[in-house]
Amino acid sequence: MVALHRESAVARQLVDALTKLDWPASLLDIKLVCEAGDLSTIAALKAADPGPAFEIVEVPPMLPVTKPKALNYALAGARGEFTVIYDAEDRPHPGQLREAYRRFRSAPERLACLQAPLHIANAQESAVSALFALEYAGLFRSLLPMLARAGLPLPLGGTSNHFRTDVLRRVGGWDPFNVTEDADLGLRLHRLGYRSGVLSRPTIEDAPVRRRVWLNQRTRWYKGWMQTWLVMMRAPFALPREIGLKASLVFHLLIGGMLLSSLAHPLIIVLVVHTLHDLIGGHPLTGMERIILAVDIFNVLGSYWIIRQMGMKRMTARERRAVGWRQLLLPFYWLALSFAAWRALPELVRRPFFWRKTPHAPASSP
Repeated sequence: MVALHRESAVARQLVDALTKLDWPASLLDIKLVCEAGDLSTIAALKAADPGPAFEIVEVPPMLPVTKPKALNYALAGARGEFTVIYDAEDRPHPGQLREAYRRFRSAPERLACLQAPLHIANAQESAVSALFALEYAGLFRSLLPMLARAGLPLPLGGTSNHFRTDVLRRVGGWDPFNVTEDADLGLRLHRLGYRSGVLSRPTIEDAPVRRRVWLNQRTRWYKGWMQTWLVMMRAPFALPREIGLKASLVFHLLIGGMLLSSLAHPLIIVLVVHTLHDLIGGHPLTGMERIILAVDIFNVLGSYWIIRQMGMKRMTARERRAVGWRQLLLPFYWLALSFAAWRALPELVRRPFFWRKTPHAPASSP
């Protein structure tokens, strides 16, 4: 299933990519899910002349206008034993379905979801796409595999999630009001006793190139992570009883800690700069102030270094060259993340279910 909204520009690329999947055509049920009023996307999909395995599903006009709402509507008609979600701009590895099938067949029913890694193809285009690629390499090639090996909750990515269809229906599908439905579903699966794993064959996609597009996308993500944390914390003492203390702590570290660090990061930078200014200006620091300053500097620089290492060590030589010197801009990228988090906070109150659309263009590189 692919949820599309105002995606006429990438319709043909999407159909071509899905046609290359290595799976018997008679056993494929590809649903291209569009809002009924999105006539340009529907027309572009029809013009791409998809084969008999494809079906264009038109979602009746109803609120909220979100990706998870569209996927839930289409899930009712899914005919396959397994369901995978892709995004409009994705180019999945042709063998990804077969790898997922082998993993599901050799694993117990408890394994409900497999996440394929997302590789960014356009890191060379701008500083934004370069740092996005670095971030994704650390997330999908370092952090998520580590969590999967430990049997801990996986905050899924928004695409290339392979599910057992019956389990997906059993847990209620996606939350139509959550604007990061992927993270919510991954944590809910774990809470209901299921587990998630990772695949090796990737999905290729392009990162935002322009700052405004990236900022809108990241604001939506932060708002959705806030929603997810609040939902999971409606019964805070039930969570550790249901998933265990270790998994509960990991959830708070991944979601709550990430939100807190993003909001607090500029405040820590201001504190460090202010203290250094006092020190250079001849104002003596007490012993405790010196210790706090040293710890703050170590935490800030250490965090930059860990994130850089998690990404760069998992990249190919070609990917590292594409990122190049722009890795030095990582501190500014973190400050931009903080700005997105602070921007998401009032929007969570005023427009909690508003979906900031990320525009996509055909791939600029093979």
